[in-house]
Amino acid sequence: MDIQYAYTILYVSDVPRTMKFYKKAFEFEQKFLTPENDYGEIISGTTTIAFANIELGNSNFKKGFTESKLNEKPFGIELAFTTSEVEKVMESAIKSGAELLEETVTKPWGQKVGYLRDLNGFIIEICTPIQSAE
Repeated sequence: MDIQYAYTILYVSDVPRTMKFYKKAFEFEQKFLTPENDYGEIISGTTTIAFANIELGNSNFKKGFTESKLNEKPFGIELAFTTSEVEKVMESAIKSGAELLEETVTKPWGQKVGYLRDLNGFIIEICTPIQSAE
C-alpha cells in the first residue's frame, strides 16, 4: 500500500484572512486559493496546510463539527513548526496577531518549545528540531 500524509485542513471563518496571517507570521506563501475564497493552501514545507471555510465544513460533515474559537479552550491538537530561532518566530507571530499560550521552555531532552494560538484559536507549537540520538 502506498500512502503518505499530504495535508491538514483547518476549518476557519475567513480563509483569505487566515492565509494572510500565516504569511505575515511565518512567511508561508500561498499555494492555492479558490475563486470563491472558501478553500486555500499554503506552502509550509513537505506537508501542506489548508484552510476551508465553516460553510464548506458544514457541507462536508452532515452532522456538523465543533468550530475552533479563540475565546474557548483549544482542541487537543497542534500544528508544530520547527526552527532554530524559536523566540524570534514566536515574537513575529505575536506581532502578527497570534496569542501567546505558553512561554518558551527547554524540555528535559533539550528541545526548546513555545506555544501560540492563531487567530482562529488553533494551537501552534514553535520548537527546535528534536536531535536524533546517535
